[in-house]
Amino acid sequence: MGAKVADPIAPMPDIQTILEGLLGEAVAAAFGTEFADADPILRQATNPQFGDYQANLAMGLAKRLNQKPRDIADAIKEKLPIGDTLVNAEVAGPGFINLTLNADLLGSQLAGIIKCDRLGVPVDPTPTQVVIDYASPNLAKEMHIGHLRSTIIGDAIARVLEFQGQHATRQNHLGDWGTQFGMLLEHLIDTGWEQSDDHHIGDLNTLYQEAKKLDDADPGFADRARKRVVALQGGDEQSLTLWRMLIDESVRHMNDIFTRLGVALSNDHLKGESFYNDRLAPVAESLQSAGVAVESEGALCVFNDTDDAPLIVRKSDGGFGYAATDLAALRHRIEDLGGQRLIYVVDSRQRDHFNKFFATARRAGWVGDTQLEYVPFGTIMGKDRKPFKTRDGGTVRLTDVLNEAIDRAGKVIAVKAPDLSPDERDKIAKIVGIGAVKYFDLSNDRIKDYVFDWDRMLALEGNTAPYLQNAYVRIRSIFRKGEVDPATLDGGAIKLEHQAERALALQLLQLPRIVGSVADSLEPHRLCTYLYELASSFHKFYEKCPVLAADTEAQRLSRLALCDLVARTLKQGLELLGIGTVERM
Repeated sequence: MGAKVADPIAPMPDIQTILEGLLGEAVAAAFGTEFADADPILRQATNPQFGDYQANLAMGLAKRLNQKPRDIADAIKEKLPIGDTLVNAEVAGPGFINLTLNADLLGSQLAGIIKCDRLGVPVDPTPTQVVIDYASPNLAKEMHIGHLRSTIIGDAIARVLEFQGQHATRQNHLGDWGTQFGMLLEHLIDTGWEQSDDHHIGDLNTLYQEAKKLDDADPGFADRARKRVVALQGGDEQSLTLWRMLIDESVRHMNDIFTRLGVALSNDHLKGESFYNDRLAPVAESLQSAGVAVESEGALCVFNDTDDAPLIVRKSDGGFGYAATDLAALRHRIEDLGGQRLIYVVDSRQRDHFNKFFATARRAGWVGDTQLEYVPFGTIMGKDRKPFKTRDGGTVRLTDVLNEAIDRAGKVIAVKAPDLSPDERDKIAKIVGIGAVKYFDLSNDRIKDYVFDWDRMLALEGNTAPYLQNAYVRIRSIFRKGEVDPATLDGGAIKLEHQAERALALQLLQLPRIVGSVADSLEPHRLCTYLYELASSFHKFYEKCPVLAADTEAQRLSRLALCDLVARTLKQGLELLGIGTVERM
């Protein structure tokens, strides 16, 4: 067949688009063009005895037409063409239309995607400039388990949007300028920390905890800490020098975590709150002159008509809080970065802030046609259904989680593949262990809390990364055993003779829809569910349809082509989630 080619646009409409078109034409023919816009409510059939797809548009049309759904479904069915696309259409129940596709159509669709790198996923011909805010840890402290979700959910969303063809600009909005720096800097000056030659993030953790206790217990220290923030934001040289030392060590630690996680964030994406320092006063002035913000008890506030608690832009001591920084960042992202869609991946506890923040920006007239999207997520819980903590109640360090994931994965692999060399086992353990942590998080509906469970996330069965990675390994082993180069396969050889082959084909052809769905909804778990269902369909196919020992050479080549498509789809899907694959496991 030769090398696969990149396909900027899918070679032909997907199955669902084709069926929606046929149903629209059938409705127009049966009842008139004014009803052709009816939602087909089309979904894959859950049982092959009901065909491949089921349409439920008759229910929605019943009220508009003042007819029984069953009668409407019968009329639509009579107008559906049977032939190249459909081989059967039947009405069932109160008005469902069950549709069975022509196997040759499915085969031709698969032949189209096997030749292309993108597996039929089109590139958006009119891409949007998207600015996506994720990760965003507060500096001067080690990253902990609470930083995991924003980091990997945001990274997966950015990868999907880029694959779809959108222009995605990543922004790591760092908390490097807020109140916590006042108390930490003040404590570091008191202890003479800047005189030390060895600055380590672990030391900063301890010093931060000490500073927090002082801030809570000593009013004098707390007052000095607040003044230190104002001094820092005002350009005080001592404060800035010590602050830069903190930032350098924090960024080094953060980048190490990002590298281990395989997250596509670098220093190029850093935008600390300090970046916006000279933009804060203009923001306040603009809001005040527009009448959006008003003075209240010495502070500059934006009051919401439905909520007595204001958005505080400038505090009574003259310092600016994170609301001012967020507003300045929004203006920068729209005016300087050209953002048409701004996405903020921030935990669900910040919902009230984002409601007020977005409302303020709109009232100020800064938003225009730009789409603002808050992408909230739930909390990682322990088995006691409380926020995940260490055994002694402390914060779980993210580096400890990654180390344990790799260690546990290594033990599983040592049992499953004892012939692997230690170096090879360690390399695989890193990919499998970290992939397991990421996938376990991403496979959960992001808005919900979930319970952190090592045994479940590293299981080789169920909706886990190891299950998908193992499916990929099994397929690659088929090609090694058969000494077949996947690049030599011809998609035109695919013939769907067994129901398990047909089910696999239907799953494979869903990828473009799934990618589009994730790009719209910003819900990575939809892709995880798809990949799990695809791997499950493959295992059923593999049990029922011999591949290398197929009855004929034509059947062998057809099934090998299906296997290749499954492997490539699993690999591509996991890459979109920021998860790697391995050749052995």
